Amino acid sequence: MANSELSFPVVDLFCDPVGLTAALVDIESPSHEEKTIADAIEHALRQLDGVLVDRVGNTVVARTDRGLGQRVILAGHCDTVPIAGNVPSTRGLDDQGRDTLFGCGTVDMKSGLAVYLNAFARLAADPALRYDLTLVCYEGEEVASVYNGLGHVHTQRPELLVGDVALLGEPSGSMIEAGCQGSIRLKVVATGVRAHSARSWLGKNAMHALAPVISNIAAYQATKVLVDDCLYHEGLNIVHCESGVATNTIPDEAWMFVNFRFAPNRSVDQALEHMLEVLDLPEGVRFEVDDAVPGARPGLDRPVVQELIAATGGKVRAKYGWTDVARFSELGIPAVNFGPGDPSFCHKKDEQCPVEMITEVSQVLLDYLRGSTPPAV
Repeated sequence: MANSELSFPVVDLFCDPVGLTAALVDIESPSHEEKTIADAIEHALRQLDGVLVDRVGNTVVARTDRGLGQRVILAGHCDTVPIAGNVPSTRGLDDQGRDTLFGCGTVDMKSGLAVYLNAFARLAADPALRYDLTLVCYEGEEVASVYNGLGHVHTQRPELLVGDVALLGEPSGSMIEAGCQGSIRLKVVATGVRAHSARSWLGKNAMHALAPVISNIAAYQATKVLVDDCLYHEGLNIVHCESGVATNTIPDEAWMFVNFRFAPNRSVDQALEHMLEVLDLPEGVRFEVDDAVPGARPGLDRPVVQELIAATGGKVRAKYGWTDVARFSELGIPAVNFGPGDPSFCHKKDEQCPVEMITEVSQVLLDYLRGSTPPAV
């Protein structure tokens, strides 16, 4: 619903989480363009009584302060990958015949954000609430870590991120995905000498200089690692490659991005050392670190996390992709991913989330925060 006096849509945090998901999806918010959705979320949260609301850039933080002894952080990003003709949202049946929401962000992660916003609004003044709550709706998760709003809050307002456990609304198939893998992205660059392809011996082909590195990566066998009873699957891949001047010219520069997703038993330095050992860069080929973030161990032994596991019926698995649980892990706060949606639909044009997953995560979260009896499994 829109208000002609406001420059952003008005969202109802108390409506059904499915409807709230659709409303958030319909507010386009690709990375670096989160102002409108941040304005809408901030406005809605400021209507709640007894709630403290802060804003850092386009990241909105809301907190209860009821002296409940322990604090649960509910965090979710409000940005998406670029729109691909999949906004506004639609509703229909998926290929399994399930009632489903379609659209950019339905999985990653406006459904999780909607569930967390709804739970915060409904429980902020509820006498049954067991823990004080901090809600973080942050910008810039889908791009380089320098833009990450959660990181900005950590740097500028660290007191806002104090808590006993953090839940990330990343898509996890309605179960707990523990920890996360780390990620390093290297830019690997080769230089050569430009020449006419008819006289190629007068030049040096930069693309050819990358050939042994490409072969090393293609031959790499990914490792599966068991960490705290969670199985992580590493991966080393070329994700982007560029070279070329003209169709009759030997290229004098070639470069590629190489991404290593590593299990949380490795530090960033250990992962980089392993990566360079595999790449075995020849003379004349250099690298620079484009992005590097650590992983996070599962942390499933904490009592407050055990209570959430019980509420989900014990459904736990490892998180393969990097998420901001790693940032909380660095702060000494145990964190898990818990949200609706199948992660395999992230970033796809046909991104979709079954309605039943949104409803299930919402109910489990409410039961957990109220201390209700876990649902039967």
